[in-house]
This record gives sequence, C-alpha cells and structure tokens, in this order.
Amino acid sequence: MAIELTDDLIRLETAAWAEIQAGTLTTDTAEAVQAAITTHAAATGESRYEVERELKRKVRHPEPDGE
Repeated sequence: MAIELTDDLIRLETAAWAEIQAGTLTTDTAEAVQAAITTHAAATGESRYEVERELKRKVRHPEPDGE
C-alpha cells in the first residue's frame, strides 16, 4: 500500500529542505514538520517512520516526469 502524502506535508518538507540547503533551518520549521508527520501517521494508521521516509524521498529525490 502506497503512503499518501498531503499537500501540506509536502509544502512543509519542501520549506524545511530549502532551509537545510541554505543553512538556515530553524527549530520551529523542524518541529512543524515532525508534528505534521506524527499527526498524519496517527490519522492514517501508517508508521511515522514510513511517512517521514516517503516524504523525504518525494521532496529530496523526486522521480523525473514521465516515470
């Protein structure tokens, strides 16, 4: 079963990834991402670890279009 990610989760992780790359990640941003992951995992019955892993894969290593 594929893990479904919300637009809000993707948006939060994208912002965090941009901050990481710029060297400006704040604890507020990191905590917001972790809280959203935990909430999403609890709501969907998915493993928090698996949700986080899929989210990071999708944002940090997106598949090329058409594949």
